Amino acid sequence: MNHPSSTAFDTQAPLNAERRQRLLQLGGGLLMASPLTWAAPDKPAPAAASSTANPVIKVGRQQAVKTLAAAAKLARDGSVIEVDAGDYPADVAVWPQSQLSLRAVGGRVRMLANGAAAQGKGIFVMSGDAVSIEGFDFIGARVPDTNGAGIRLERGSLSVKDCSFSRCEMGLLTNNDPNTQLDLQGCEFSFGERPGSFSHLLYAGNIAKLSVTGCYFHHGMRGHLIKSRAALNHIFYNRLTDEIGGSASYELEFPNGGQALVIGNLIQQSSGSDNSHMVSFGAEGYTWPKQELQMIHNTLVDLMPTQGVYLRVKPGPAKVRLINNLLAGNRNLKTESAWEQAGNHLIDLDEFVLAMRENYALRPNSHLRGKAVDPGAALGMALRPTRQYQHPRSTMALPQPARHPGAIQLP
Repeated sequence: MNHPSSTAFDTQAPLNAERRQRLLQLGGGLLMASPLTWAAPDKPAPAAASSTANPVIKVGRQQAVKTLAAAAKLARDGSVIEVDAGDYPADVAVWPQSQLSLRAVGGRVRMLANGAAAQGKGIFVMSGDAVSIEGFDFIGARVPDTNGAGIRLERGSLSVKDCSFSRCEMGLLTNNDPNTQLDLQGCEFSFGERPGSFSHLLYAGNIAKLSVTGCYFHHGMRGHLIKSRAALNHIFYNRLTDEIGGSASYELEFPNGGQALVIGNLIQQSSGSDNSHMVSFGAEGYTWPKQELQMIHNTLVDLMPTQGVYLRVKPGPAKVRLINNLLAGNRNLKTESAWEQAGNHLIDLDEFVLAMRENYALRPNSHLRGKAVDPGAALGMALRPTRQYQHPRSTMALPQPARHPGAIQLP
């Protein structure tokens, strides 16, 4: 069953020819600038620099500025906001500034919604360019229209590193601005809470680019772990596992197609899933100039008591490549003749070291070790992984490019 979303962002305006061409040109430029190892979580991105006109703003109980809400009113383009570790209940804020950096200092900064919401949308509402956030936990966002988000990204470009989102109606939610870019590194999304509807842990709207690297998504509630309408998607080295008690719908969905590179991910469907499909592409119709799904070196684990569906692709102009994937727990992969496939293996759970403990590395004596084929290149980059997901929410470098099928190369 394919559940329609009830969020305010599911209705997409048609794209005119000029807008489509501009987005296509933007997507091509972004791809050429993004190698497969780009922005790994253990390679910190440079923080936005402060200027002499905008010194560091320190926030905390012992500081002159006590709240994030107050800091947001003081901040200017280029400000650095350093926030002392601790709990900040009902401290919600709107951040329109660009070249802004928010950093936790001395430990975690816990943003507890406690019924408050900025502009009726979420804990933080962001709309600037070149904004970065690091070390924050967003907890319990709820609003009257039930789209309450830990972060609501209206427009601009945002980098989120080492942050978590839990017990929110929507973990992180974007608007539909076609120039927006969102980059997530080493983040955790869990335990969606939206009774009576669908709680997406990450929902990217009609934006230019979504990048997700080294992140951990788990325990969804009816909605999807990741839902993205972006023109370009880089989903590299993540763990998307609904796990015991989870009831997510899709683990990964691209409802309007676009270009999607899905490389080196561990994707698990729980026995309590609300939808038999794990990955879906184009279910709501293709709206972007190019439609391409590359699934390379992923491990997909189906734990439903009756057979689930690893991949659903809407008939149409989409190019689909499935290379070096492991598909476990279900011996059936429904495919189309036009899809390019090589090095994929349908296996039983006992092919892993210890599946019941979620150790999905191949057994040391597995006949599949060393059987990966060359996945080639696509969209301007080589596709053979050089890293793998490291739990929890990071990546690790491989001593050599991936040799085994699946996402897990090292124990």
